[in-house]
Amino acid sequence: MDRDLPDASAVAVSDGRIVAVGTVDEVISALGDAPFEVDDRFNGATVLPGFIEQHLHPILGATTLMTDVVSTEAWDLPGRSFPAADSPQEYQRRLRELDAGKADPDEWLFTWGYHELWHGPLDRSILDSISTTRPIGVWQRSCHEWYLNSAGIEQLGITSESMAGRGPASAMVDVAAGHWWEAGFFTLLLPRLAPVFLTPQRLTAGLQQMVRYLHSNGVTAFNEPGIVWAIEPFELYQQILGADDTPMYSTFLVDARSQAEAGMDLNDVVADAQTQVARAPEGKVRLVDKQVKLFADGAIISQLMQMRDGYLGADGRVDPDHRGEWLMEPDTLEAYARTYWDAGWQLHIHVNGDLGLDVVLDILERCMAATPRPDHRSVIVHFANSTEAQVDRIAAVGAIVSANPYYVSGFADRYAEHGLGPDRADSMVRSASVLAREIPLSFHSDLPMGPSDPLKLAWCAVNRITQSGRVAGPEQRISVDDALRAITIGAAHSWQREGDLGSIAVGKIANFTVLGANPYDIDPLDLDRVPILGTVFEGRWFPATEPTTAAERETSAADSFDPNAARVDPGERGCTASCSCVAARAISALVRRQRRAA
Repeated sequence: MDRDLPDASAVAVSDGRIVAVGTVDEVISALGDAPFEVDDRFNGATVLPGFIEQHLHPILGATTLMTDVVSTEAWDLPGRSFPAADSPQEYQRRLRELDAGKADPDEWLFTWGYHELWHGPLDRSILDSISTTRPIGVWQRSCHEWYLNSAGIEQLGITSESMAGRGPASAMVDVAAGHWWEAGFFTLLLPRLAPVFLTPQRLTAGLQQMVRYLHSNGVTAFNEPGIVWAIEPFELYQQILGADDTPMYSTFLVDARSQAEAGMDLNDVVADAQTQVARAPEGKVRLVDKQVKLFADGAIISQLMQMRDGYLGADGRVDPDHRGEWLMEPDTLEAYARTYWDAGWQLHIHVNGDLGLDVVLDILERCMAATPRPDHRSVIVHFANSTEAQVDRIAAVGAIVSANPYYVSGFADRYAEHGLGPDRADSMVRSASVLAREIPLSFHSDLPMGPSDPLKLAWCAVNRITQSGRVAGPEQRISVDDALRAITIGAAHSWQREGDLGSIAVGKIANFTVLGANPYDIDPLDLDRVPILGTVFEGRWFPATEPTTAAERETSAADSFDPNAARVDPGERGCTASCSCVAARAISALVRRQRRAA
């Protein structure tokens, strides 16, 4: 990912930093009289800069993936696999099985992954048909909605009166239907639900599993864009994510929405943010200084983003009853954005709909006109729905994009049939348009919104293949090189960490992801099947301990994957250096067979 040196066969590491890159002879020469040892363990492997998860939520990843997952797609986790449920009948059958499988009649049944377009309508009465005695909580696929049965509502002491009179949040609650969404969930339900759902035991086990999951997918750094101190177990993060044997960085941003919901005076917000950063300003688990998360509209997965032309019903006509939501009202969003902008902070703004993007771009343009800032790097986060004219505006105002390419693969088919229609669904995540304007691009999973598997995200962007197997918006496909840059140097740039992370270059931290095949030499359709052998974190080798792709689990990819498939035109090649000091680049199934035997 260093454009001046896209390929190398050796890299020297000292004290966790890269000190030389090049050929074997060049690296040894650069070391001069310094003692060194040759480590050829990666002979036959391909080494890339450590993969970066630009945006995920550890508390959501730890909790959703510790539930009984019943979702729109299959989830393969360390030691656990959950098949997809793609019909209402299958969804309810799985809920009944989960209920029957719990020995303790008082134990909560928590599940995550429900989506109406796959699983049909859901409400309190349907959940009561599963059980009238066991409390049941269903977390919608977007993590922005919850459904409870009567037993759960009663156990939490919820009444219609207790949910009323709480401002805009009260309009996002339907107690009779057992449904909470957006601010109704975050503000009114979560404080009551947290004591039974976010227990120390669940969080500990979930975080440990999430670390294994991320490592198995080659992740060496991730960022939580918006920490909510009231519910997030930061001490536990430091204990588990900061452990010596956790091979990744975990960073966090200040969350402006929490300040707004608390009614904080705008004169105090920056000082409060600085106080938050001072709680953990350095180390493996820390807050990032002068970067803040803001929110525009609702979640794409629950189709609550704000759309210019509204939503379509099943008959193809505009549905007047289907509307988006604002997570921060536009006036509030602008007030907080302007305050942080004027203080020199980098803005990361969650936005999903094209109307939401209009609001965000209007705000950025007014901020830029009033207080010009070169290289402000305001991040358009998620970037689900947009127009070509809006991409022009992103370029003109100097913003950058961090997109979730999984939206197309996971949701374009159903959204083409309901809500968006074919044109808007297929044009989601305009990655090629962004790159054509030379706008910096990175990818993220927003775990658990998509799989925290950077190669899978790259595969989604390169191929744009949907659940039905078709290609959605083929003109928005991008090259393998551009996709790999979006999970390495592009992600580092979005955090202003390109001086430390994202490429194999002298002076940077020695974080690498080690692959069992060269992603530039294979058919792009196989990109998500490249085996992850492990990672190097600060110069230390952390091998993968179990199969790391669904294909490996099913067929043992060491034997079935053909790394010598016909080469496609990849454009510029990426860095394939090895670690600690020397290893020649070669592609060999033998290495994977040896790893499996070991």
